[in-house]
Amino acid sequence: MSESFTEHAPVVAVLTGDLVASRRHDRSQVDAAMTRIAKTAAGLGQMAGADARFTRFRGDGWQIVLGRAGCALRAALIIIADLKTSGCGIETRISAGVGPWESLGTANLSDASGPAFSVSGDLLETMPRHRRLAIAGGRDTAVHGTADRDWQAAIFDMAEWISSRWSQPQAEAMSMALGDGWKTQDELARRLGITRQAMHSRLSGAGYQAMENALAAIEHYEW
Repeated sequence: MSESFTEHAPVVAVLTGDLVASRRHDRSQVDAAMTRIAKTAAGLGQMAGADARFTRFRGDGWQIVLGRAGCALRAALIIIADLKTSGCGIETRISAGVGPWESLGTANLSDASGPAFSVSGDLLETMPRHRRLAIAGGRDTAVHGTADRDWQAAIFDMAEWISSRWSQPQAEAMSMALGDGWKTQDELARRLGITRQAMHSRLSGAGYQAMENALAAIEHYEW
């Protein structure tokens, strides 16, 4: 990891995930899903300020680290959108753990350590099988109380409900809009080869405006 990561990220977000019902799919589908997540993670590392260090575990598990904790929800949604867009037919569960880190591992995150990694892994283990997205960690509740944790969990719940209803065209539009939020709808539409009206319809149907407001609350919070 770069020195800038050490200097500017005392608190990180760790996303831990596994593929849903991976045993029902053949090896090529599982590998395609993992390749898609790994490719997305490379872009997320740039967005979050450092290499995300995508690491695959036990065939259908994976983990990344984000140097900016506030990027956790946006990153998770882009992963969900990209998987749906890929057409591989597999979903992923994602647990976001926010907290300090002790070690970012050697070659990858398989030997990384610290509260952010522990809380992310523990959350995935305890998530109900029907859940797709959740967050844990953050500020010490013994000092700051549980109000922050509660609204953050509520935002992740809302994001899970909305993203689970995306069609493939909506997911493709959301992936682009969430990853290139500064671009206009005209520019995004041209990249997809559709009209601005069609782009607006896809983003509106996917709940883009509500999602952007939720993302702003997460990203502007002082982790």
